[in-house]
Amino acid sequence: MIVINEHFLKLQASYLFSDIAQRINAYVQAHPDKEIIRLGIGDVTRALPPACIEAFHHAVDEMASDATFHGYGPEQGYLFLREKIARFDYQERGVSIDPDEIFISDGSKCDTGNFQELFAQSISIAIPDPVYPVYVDTNVMAGRTGICSGGRYHGIVYLESTEENGFVPAIPDTPVDLIYLCFPNNPTGATATRSQLQTWITYAHEHNALILFDAAYESFIRDPDLPHSIFEIPGADEVAVEFRSFSKNAGFTGTRCAFTVIPKKCRAFTPTGKRIALHQLWFRRQSTKFNGVSYPVQRAAEAVYSDEGRRQTRELTDYYLQNAALILHTMMRLGFHCTGGKNAPYVWVKTGCDSWEFFDLLLHKAGVVCTPGAGFGRCGEQYIRISAFNSRENVEKALHRIEKVFS
Repeated sequence: MIVINEHFLKLQASYLFSDIAQRINAYVQAHPDKEIIRLGIGDVTRALPPACIEAFHHAVDEMASDATFHGYGPEQGYLFLREKIARFDYQERGVSIDPDEIFISDGSKCDTGNFQELFAQSISIAIPDPVYPVYVDTNVMAGRTGICSGGRYHGIVYLESTEENGFVPAIPDTPVDLIYLCFPNNPTGATATRSQLQTWITYAHEHNALILFDAAYESFIRDPDLPHSIFEIPGADEVAVEFRSFSKNAGFTGTRCAFTVIPKKCRAFTPTGKRIALHQLWFRRQSTKFNGVSYPVQRAAEAVYSDEGRRQTRELTDYYLQNAALILHTMMRLGFHCTGGKNAPYVWVKTGCDSWEFFDLLLHKAGVVCTPGAGFGRCGEQYIRISAFNSRENVEKALHRIEKVFS
């Protein structure tokens, strides 16, 4: 008899964005003549930068000739891309990260979900609330939690992110082993200062813990005082792993390319307390379970770091930030308390009512799709997330419709 992994049965009935899609489909079927504007899921809408397209085409042409064809690539990713990442994303900011400490992958969602495989089932984990659902769900699948009750899983230490703490959670009262952090934050758009991150680094050293730091939205940071990487904080290279993506800054959501940074100093421990380098464990995991990102995609990602690529990706993120500013201004003018919209492409809106009810209100009255905050955790109740990832025309049209609903 083939027996399932029963931990999958603990998962909530469906994934947040599947629930949203089902509600949208039901509305569209009932109102086929109504136009829907989607400001919910964080999927980009603008084309790849021309520099990336040119590099992509050239790399595909290389694959058409025996002399320049590329088969299996290095498990860590091609050196030409890792060198550019190390130089432009880290070394130019004064952060000592080497190309060998970078692993190219097909997405930060995959890496943040898979990284927990390296650790014992018995570890204690701390996850912010509200939070990107993948952090929670993958640990449920791995068997690190009990059942879900009242919107939370037994066995997880929830780090409450609220209006009172600026949506930057405080360190837990009890020791934990693995900590998930995401800044600029998804879904709240909140950012963390150097001193706030230093508190977490100090905690991780004191408790032999590890921080998994999701920096997928760092390219939207414009405040010069905010850190772009956790490795800008002294001591982070021993206690943190960082995840980044080309999805949001260069529009690679459908092209798939990201990277994970694991300094060679970064450690975990055996049950007897022996230090183990996480770099080698992840290298072994990737070489066993992952065959790498295609050569043309990595060449396209490399083009992000050319002079033209850097200018074009800056224009893309500026465009979405301008959308975010419009959303933030409009929702605040309508009397809603908001977070984000600056240094982040999301606006977190306090609705004062059930978040799914507010979702349905915007869908049925304005034809606008947002994301209900309850889908991100208990602390997301009475909030919605509005995404800036759409055209300026659609954002302006959506905001006009929302204004009519609340006028």
